[in-house]
This record gives sequence, structure tokens and C-alpha cells, in this order.
Amino acid sequence: MSKGISYTGIPSFQELRNSTGFPSEKGFKKGAIAVIECIQKIPCNPCVDACPHGAITIKESINSLPIFDESKCKGCGFCISKCPGLAIFLVDMNFSENQAAISFPFEFFPSPKIGEEVNAVNREGKFVTMARVIKVQNKIKNDRTSVVTIVVPKKWGNDIRSIMIPQRRKS
Repeated sequence: MSKGISYTGIPSFQELRNSTGFPSEKGFKKGAIAVIECIQKIPCNPCVDACPHGAITIKESINSLPIFDESKCKGCGFCISKCPGLAIFLVDMNFSENQAAISFPFEFFPSPKIGEEVNAVNREGKFVTMARVIKVQNKIKNDRTSVVTIVVPKKWGNDIRSIMIPQRRKS
């Protein structure tokens, strides 16, 4: 169990749940929804401009935490690649009966390939389970940040946040 960001540099699940960017249990049940894991006040606001539905706002000053209005989120994921802190994810706990889909920013090369089996990791970068890549977006509007979507067992939907790709052998 993580002690939290002030001890480890990694936010604990409790810190995230108490933040202004984390959806409620009801929000997770509606389908794909943004999860904003930004819990430190820093001067930043690209997520506000990225959301075409007005689901993300910042009150008071640019140093305030983003406030997420889950009732306005359509699960489009436009905000994912715009976050310079790589702190926004899209989680769909309704992807299938047993699997959740997780979309996340990915700034490494090579990009994974659709259908590839990959190592899914948690916020600490530790292996949790195997995942299957179902989508890789490399759109120009993403400003060189790919958005990768994987499927994992549903129980890991709120834990998995990235992947490690095994070294590919040169042919």
C-alpha cells in the first residue's frame, strides 16, 4: 500500500479518489470516462482547452487543480495527449463483461502494435498483468504523443496506467 505522493512521489489511490479529477463509482459505470491524476498544484491548463465538452475547468488561478465534471465527459479522450504531465487516462470499465479498456499517453518508441500482448504496469511502473493492445493513435493533433488503448482484467482497471514493451529482436 502506497503512503502517497509526499513519501514516494507516486499518488496513492486514496489521494487520487479524493482529488478533483477522479470520477465517482457512478461515473465509472457509465462507460469510457476521463481520469485526471493531477494532484499537485502547478501552472498548467492545456486539458481545459482540449476538452470540447467543458468537462475540465480550472478555478481561481492557473495553479489550481483541474476540476472534472463527469456529467459532461463523453469519453472522447482528446485530453489525454494534451496533458504535459501525462496524467490523464481514459478508463472504460464496461468494455466487456470481464475486461476494462484503458487509454493512456505513450511517448516511447517503438509504439506497440494492435493485437500485441504487452506487460501492463501500475503507477509505479511495476508489472501487474498481461494486456492486449487494441488501438494505437498517432494523430498529428496529438503533438507526437501516441494514445494507446489496452484491455486488462476488469479488477485492474483503476491500477494499470501504462505498459512495458519487451525488447524486440532485430531480424
